[in-house]
Amino acid sequence: MRKLNAYLSFQNNAREAMSFYQSVLGGDLSLSTFSDFPSMPHDPGDDDLIMHANLVTDDGLALMGSDTPHGMPVQEPSGFSLSLSGDDETALMACWDALSDGGTVTMPLDTPPWGGKFGMLTDRFGVGWMVSIDAA
Repeated sequence: MRKLNAYLSFQNNAREAMSFYQSVLGGDLSLSTFSDFPSMPHDPGDDDLIMHANLVTDDGLALMGSDTPHGMPVQEPSGFSLSLSGDDETALMACWDALSDGGTVTMPLDTPPWGGKFGMLTDRFGVGWMVSIDAA
């Protein structure tokens, strides 16, 4: 068995971002700071930053992330979106509303030629999302 999981990089706000994603998607969030691993060399200014965050939902979604330590360039996503899809319109509409709050809708959630609903946005943390609700 193989898995493909998204891993997001943040600049000093991974805790806030991953907690936000937990509020949107639900699930269990584990957070480890750089200071949790004292044997790993790091800048003391990074002690409270998130070295690794892991969000796993009851329905199998997995999203990981971390802060970029000082001295390393932040890699902004380019041409990258997370895709959230399914047939639970109520749950997906709630996700859409939460993700778009403070973000930028680039394609309103509407009926595409293939049916159902589809929309695209960039959330308040700069992460692109595509939301697709299957036709009933």
